[in-house]
Amino acid sequence: MPTKQKLREGKGTLLHQLYTGLGTGVYPLLLLLRPLLKAAGGRFAYGLAQRLGRYAGTNAEMKPTARAGARTVWLHASSVGEVQAAIILTGALLDTLGDVTVVVSSTTEQGHRLASSRLPAAICLMAPLDLPQAVRRALRTLRPDCYVCLETEIWPVMLTETRRAGIPMLLLNGRLSSRSFRRYLRIRGYLASLLEGFQQVAVISEADGRRYAALGVPESRIRVCGNLKHDIETVSTDQVRAASRRRLGVDNERVFLCGSTHEGEEEQLLEGFRALAALGPAVWVIAPRHLERLVAVETLLRRVGLPFDRFSALADRPRRANVVVVDTMGDLADLYAGGDFVFCGGSLINRGGHNVVEAARWGRAVYFGPNMKDFQDAADLLVQTGGGFQVADGHALADLLRVHANAPEQYAAACSHAADMAARQRGAVACQAELVRKVLAAH
Repeated sequence: MPTKQKLREGKGTLLHQLYTGLGTGVYPLLLLLRPLLKAAGGRFAYGLAQRLGRYAGTNAEMKPTARAGARTVWLHASSVGEVQAAIILTGALLDTLGDVTVVVSSTTEQGHRLASSRLPAAICLMAPLDLPQAVRRALRTLRPDCYVCLETEIWPVMLTETRRAGIPMLLLNGRLSSRSFRRYLRIRGYLASLLEGFQQVAVISEADGRRYAALGVPESRIRVCGNLKHDIETVSTDQVRAASRRRLGVDNERVFLCGSTHEGEEEQLLEGFRALAALGPAVWVIAPRHLERLVAVETLLRRVGLPFDRFSALADRPRRANVVVVDTMGDLADLYAGGDFVFCGGSLINRGGHNVVEAARWGRAVYFGPNMKDFQDAADLLVQTGGGFQVADGHALADLLRVHANAPEQYAAACSHAADMAARQRGAVACQAELVRKVLAAH
């Protein structure tokens, strides 16, 4: 009688065969439709040739960066959030490894544009689609000596083909939310076979490590290194704060900065802005998590009678309104420094929250709602140290903002606690860069 283990392995093999078989069939169809897709434009048309693994035209672009004899490290950073981590890790690799070429791939236009603008010393490309033909072409062209996935980029074909090619793989800055973990448990056997290819898995927290272990990663391969994004600090907080406030066109106004907001949150946050505005000049900065929501946010503002500026417009003219809608990607991390009162979105509604330490590292106390399960460890630590404040809803947030605005010394102490907590989280980049160095040295 077959054991449960063998049944799981058989199910995983069948799942992989179906996945790769479908991808093999899709590839020639995409090649055939490529001219139509390019003509149609839109998100999927961006970098389509590279997404199909066709990097022939990029060899000339690579020559100024790639050096003869240099080892090549391929960092895959899916979107803007992962690219921010890749920026930190790339700097450390170039500084510590010397003769190394770093390739940074992204799956989104915003991620690719951010990487290209911030990483002139790296080769920035669109990642191949997870189709066998695309992945094999990319591996033949780029010939990496090491492949690094950042956070939770588990692409079955990429991991399988990279392993077959004998290329060592690492998963760095690993994060696995409780929600994703529950989904992955349903295909644990299949995932275990994919995760087995990673020589090391560097995770952000102990909880992440336990989840990866439960999915089949040997505990001997798991290292808790912290979050790369907490090591972002190339200039002083005062400099970044001053630059951010200049970009927002603010001087003495209180800035209520709401980052990574989701549908259903702006209506609640409006009460907080009105509470601050009643106490003196105030500016409300709203940075929606997804730019597709810009129209919805602006429609709400018009409905409640609040004029607004788009952030991108402030590069060419002064601010005209007391509300700024951030319509760019990659700017929020630094804009947090320019806020006086900072709210972290995805938490007043059930979206799991976002990374509160991105704001705390600039010496800003952070407000967030009750739904922080994806970043619960950081949220709990921030509350315990006095640098974070969890509120039940928009009414509670408005009440707390009034209290802190009228008690500047108390609030300044909270900001100091937030900065101290964030400072204690640094050091992840050294840990993770060392893992890459060891893998390269061993191969």
